Amino acid sequence: MSSSMIIGQYIPTDSAIHRLDPRSKIAIIFFFVVIVFFANSVMSYGVLALFAVGSALMSKIPFRYIMKGLKPVWFLIIFTFLLHLIVTREGDVAFSILGWEVYREGLVQGGSISLRFFLLILVTSLLTLTTTPIEITDAIEELLGPLKKVRFPVHELALMMSISLRFIPTLMQETEKISKAQASRGVDFRTGAFKDRVKAVVPLLVPLFVSAFKRAEELAMAMEARGYQGGEGRTKLRELQIGKSDIYLYIVFVLLIVALFLTRS
Repeated sequence: MSSSMIIGQYIPTDSAIHRLDPRSKIAIIFFFVVIVFFANSVMSYGVLALFAVGSALMSKIPFRYIMKGLKPVWFLIIFTFLLHLIVTREGDVAFSILGWEVYREGLVQGGSISLRFFLLILVTSLLTLTTTPIEITDAIEELLGPLKKVRFPVHELALMMSISLRFIPTLMQETEKISKAQASRGVDFRTGAFKDRVKAVVPLLVPLFVSAFKRAEELAMAMEARGYQGGEGRTKLRELQIGKSDIYLYIVFVLLIVALFLTRS
């Protein structure tokens, strides 16, 4: 398992999260993204963190692997926290660093926004980690099914979203491979003036775009060779079904919502 980027990767394990109906996972994640913005106390954030971390542990995917895979977004989380410490000038002074005063309100806002960001990334990453691209495609197509009545290309949209998610780790690995190859040829991406570093990125972007278009062409040819002609008249090998585990998940999520609003300050 490559842990450089987990977004878009699927890790097969025999867990209760993997066996859930993909429609249930998408629906729960959607509502989780909504309710996470209603948290405004330590207890409410604790309830959401318990649900997110508990779901990650139930997936039987090593939690350390998930944390290492989130490394690319840690910079944004830390930057968001520090930005609030610098910009927010409300409330009492908590402490000062080298003459710069850090306010209590900045700590609260920075911590809450950063925690929300972390929980959103963690929960949404679990979707691709525990669900195959085919299951995601079928689930999105089922959920957007009513739009077929207005001739909306639901199947094509679901397939496009699924392929996009699947190609994220592939493109990240390709970027890392090309950057190492260019660095071995003497290209320096990290030092020098900003203008020089921008110019150094060009030898990285050009082969990356060429590789991406090549992979897209190979995928299109493979789909044509297998007789793919869109969603019209297609059947499915496995029909999606809501089981007992999904019902339990909905019950737990309703209890989560109740606990969230009871713990709001």
